[in-house]
Amino acid sequence: MKRAYDRAKAVAYAHRWAYGRNPAYYNYEALGGDCTNFASQCLYAGGGIMNYTPTFGWYYLDANRKAPAWTGVIYLYRFLTRGESTPGPFARECAIEELLPGDLVQLSFDGTSYGHCPVVVAVGYPAAPENILLAAHSADADNRPLSTYAYEKYRCLHIQGIFTRAL
Repeated sequence: MKRAYDRAKAVAYAHRWAYGRNPAYYNYEALGGDCTNFASQCLYAGGGIMNYTPTFGWYYLDANRKAPAWTGVIYLYRFLTRGESTPGPFARECAIEELLPGDLVQLSFDGTSYGHCPVVVAVGYPAAPENILLAAHSADADNRPLSTYAYEKYRCLHIQGIFTRAL
């Protein structure tokens, strides 16, 4: 079964914690960055379903018991685009014109690997990097235009919904 992703809750969470840290989650800033942890928290706020599959799931129990997808940019991408109807949020790559608040943008600073994962909090018209506003950790930001990042390329992830259990 699947249900809708609550974009308003995800965005409200992003605004609430963009410049702070929710004490329910570990801050990975000193261990390589906290951006994907923050993005995962926002996704969870908008969906409420974790996937406890060892290694390949998407979950957070505590600082040491979490899935790689909870804190790793590439692993979160792989989880969200998994193509399987297993519990948790699911997404597809999309054009910038398809982004909605609550979606994700992943940035590549070197043109080969993706290393940052902000959350979309607002989309202006026309859909262009200067009109896509983001919230993020690891260089904390809220309502920061995508165009202000020094990236080589980006990819957009449209959250399509939440699988509540395997179909």
